Amino acid sequence: MSGTSQGPAPAVDLVRPAITERHVNGTVQSSAPTSASTQAPTPEHPAASDAPAVPAAFSAAPLAMAVVDREGLVVTANAAMGALLGAAAETLAGRVAAELVDLASDPRTWHAYREVLRGRQARLRCTRRLKRPGGTSLWVQVSVAPLPEEERAILLSVSDISDNRQLQARLRHLQMHDPVTRLPNRAFFFERLAAALERDAYDAYDTYDVVGTGRIGLVYLDLDGFKAVNDTLGHRVGDRLLAAVAERLTRCAEAAGHTRVCALPGTSAGAPLVARLGGDEFALLVEDSTGTEQLADLAESVLKALQAPFDLAGQRLSVSASIGVVERQSASTTTTGLMQAADTTLYWAKADGKARWTLFDPERNAHRMTRQALSSTLRAAVGRGEFVLEYQPLVGMADGEVRGVEALVRWHHPQFGVLTPNRFISLAEEDGSIVQLGRWILATACRQARRWQLDHPDRAPIFVSVNVAVRQVWDSDLVADVAEILAETGLAPHLLQLELTESALMGSAGRPLQALKALSDMGVRIAIDDFGTGYSNLAYLSRLPVSVLKLDGAFVRGFQYGTPQEDEAEDDGQPNPADEIIVEALVQLAHRLGLTVTAEGVETDAQASRLRRLGCDTGQGWLYSRAVSPERIAEILGTAACPRA
Repeated sequence: MSGTSQGPAPAVDLVRPAITERHVNGTVQSSAPTSASTQAPTPEHPAASDAPAVPAAFSAAPLAMAVVDREGLVVTANAAMGALLGAAAETLAGRVAAELVDLASDPRTWHAYREVLRGRQARLRCTRRLKRPGGTSLWVQVSVAPLPEEERAILLSVSDISDNRQLQARLRHLQMHDPVTRLPNRAFFFERLAAALERDAYDAYDTYDVVGTGRIGLVYLDLDGFKAVNDTLGHRVGDRLLAAVAERLTRCAEAAGHTRVCALPGTSAGAPLVARLGGDEFALLVEDSTGTEQLADLAESVLKALQAPFDLAGQRLSVSASIGVVERQSASTTTTGLMQAADTTLYWAKADGKARWTLFDPERNAHRMTRQALSSTLRAAVGRGEFVLEYQPLVGMADGEVRGVEALVRWHHPQFGVLTPNRFISLAEEDGSIVQLGRWILATACRQARRWQLDHPDRAPIFVSVNVAVRQVWDSDLVADVAEILAETGLAPHLLQLELTESALMGSAGRPLQALKALSDMGVRIAIDDFGTGYSNLAYLSRLPVSVLKLDGAFVRGFQYGTPQEDEAEDDGQPNPADEIIVEALVQLAHRLGLTVTAEGVETDAQASRLRRLGCDTGQGWLYSRAVSPERIAEILGTAACPRA
């Protein structure tokens, strides 16, 4: 008889008095000879007429029992024990009890059993799976308890719990599997994942007999547009679609497992676990993965498998999936960490256009974590005074004089250092903190422009240009804020310019358009930033209260190569005639509409020269100056013209 172990279980109290070896032999041994006629029956000395009842109870008991001596050998066994083990009861005498019920295969159970034999432990109870000579198997519960000390033996009892185990197995299967797809469910998946990580963590410390790779991979997918199927065709069709998807995923996993076994013969490699985590989310868990290439191949096969239409209940349905792929060392991750990475990567796949798989990128994830950290501290940073303004000159193309400055915000973050607007402005727009930040920028810039005006009374005052997000127009009373700040700082309205991007302005209607018109009527200048890169709906120019067009730097970069005489020393490339034609047309259009034109991104003398010839009014770029501190602007204002950077 052989079996497999499930380890020891807590012992339970046995009913006493226990049946002993002397009772089985049919005699009652004592220190002095006695007889039924000369000695009255006592609890210590049963009557002779009672003795036959004890061996009869032992032999006829439905519970399989055996008496085992302190050496571990069977002294006697009842008929139930013989029937359970598939042998005659008398043939069990002298056999090693531990071998009969498989107590030696598990080190912990074997140790506990030997402690009972030696009298150091009260009792033992454990579960074993035994194999009969005919090949059948059964689950049994083994109990071992010591008999009275003078007997120097133990009682071994074995009960058949196969039916109970089968019921438990059926209940566990129902508990751990999804009824719609018949796949392992979320609980099963996480139990398997935790076990895999725990095993690999143990193998990392025990380097002997390690056959796995110590790596783990996860393909985490979500069906694109599944909600529309449920909403339009009903949940019954949706459930059929989920079941059909599960079948295709299972075939992909089986194919991947077969390929892996062929590639790695003699290893423990197997098919990935396919599970439904809930809704339209599925996962394929690859234990002992071999690298990202293996996971990428699996993800690609899943995408291809789901591309073919599904014919369900007379409906032909097509679905796609967004897939996140993670593969890493098991020792360096946790269940939570792996699932967070997979969820993040799945989100990337959807954001990148759906119907694709995306591999986890630590750098991209670090950027996401940074964005999250910035977003959580953005509102408080304004109150802590972590933002400062720098100013970039706007220079007249004809005379080189500073006509104005653009205020550019910088975040002096205590952890990430100095951050430029492209790192946090979009976050501020998303969470609404742009209203608070924008009001601070506007007030600070106007206050600084007024201070320059007072410090340099002998020269014409310069204007200050401030960027405004469209959400500021929607979520705040921008007109009232501007009027209040101008009154507070004493800055004239015509010395304030508000810049909005082309995409924001071209869609303006209702409240935003009314606000812009009110600001223009107040005397504030409105500029379209990055003109030529958005909608470029020229019909809006006649309806919007715009006074300035700022040409995007992409057009100016086309001027990088001037005439051979201008650029011979710099480059032997050729100019882009299309950019020059576009800029010339835009400048002429703006002038005909009464607008001024500012060119952004001016970096070379050749660019400045050609923009000047085309009639551009002002320029902005590194040729003149980078964004600098207010003190440096004050120094520039003290000179006749803006010095070259």
